[in-house]
Amino acid sequence: MTVLVFLDAAHGDGRIVDPSKPQLMANDLGATRGDGIFESLLAVDGVPRKERAHLERLASSAAALDLAIPVADAWSRAIRTALDEFTATQPAQSEAVVKLVATRGAEGAAEPTAWVQVSPVPAGIRQQQQAGVEVLLLERGYDSTVAQRAPWLLMGAKTLSYAVNMAAVRYAKSRGADDVIFTSSDGKVLEGPTSTVLLARRQGTSKTLLTPQLESGILPGTSQGALFKAAHGSGWDLGYGPLEPHHLLEADAVWLISSVRLLTPVTAIDGTPIATSEELTRELSELVDRFI
Repeated sequence: MTVLVFLDAAHGDGRIVDPSKPQLMANDLGATRGDGIFESLLAVDGVPRKERAHLERLASSAAALDLAIPVADAWSRAIRTALDEFTATQPAQSEAVVKLVATRGAEGAAEPTAWVQVSPVPAGIRQQQQAGVEVLLLERGYDSTVAQRAPWLLMGAKTLSYAVNMAAVRYAKSRGADDVIFTSSDGKVLEGPTSTVLLARRQGTSKTLLTPQLESGILPGTSQGALFKAAHGSGWDLGYGPLEPHHLLEADAVWLISSVRLLTPVTAIDGTPIATSEELTRELSELVDRFI
């Protein structure tokens, strides 16, 4: 069910490989040290969504790691090759997850390892989008200014070092929740392990959409950025934190948004039900469908 396309100089449009066979060197630094970057985006009917934004963020992450990766055009050609192969072999799958991965390569190698992976959207993603998720607030262990003081921590880069993020999700699930919203040690709302946090405030006819400050060391969300542009054009006011947990509890609605799961309502925080709004969720979901 998975398509793999490697980027290399000898194959300008990418090299399709058998995903059931070993492809990665055992001493690849992406596997042994998590020294690499990635992006995940959604494709619908063979068309990638927000490709340019994801390629720009991939390049930004690469720059933060001082990692040389293929140029954007090479990634675009490999994405097209992978999606064409996926559509041809699995025509019933209208949605797909496209993952772009680049590592520093095998130890001692001069070139990075880079590939595109296309696979079906995981089961349960759309159910969560419809039903909403319950989250735990978990402290990340850094204060909200660490990204500015210590850029080597790579707080705003999308690296392969996701062990802590996945551990947080497992911890939440072991306690009956679905997901996590990280907070800083000085009490600021940050982001989810694989998503951006949004909240809405409504006062009379005024509607405001807010998200945490990028300066707090969170990953700039491509879906959040696109939704903000669309919402502003539809009359919403916009804001960038700083946000604290009480702002989530007092909001008219809270969502997690990501490129694959899209806009997903948060229904409870630390076991306490919070306000949700079918009207606002429907309005913003329509903007996601139209513009993202």
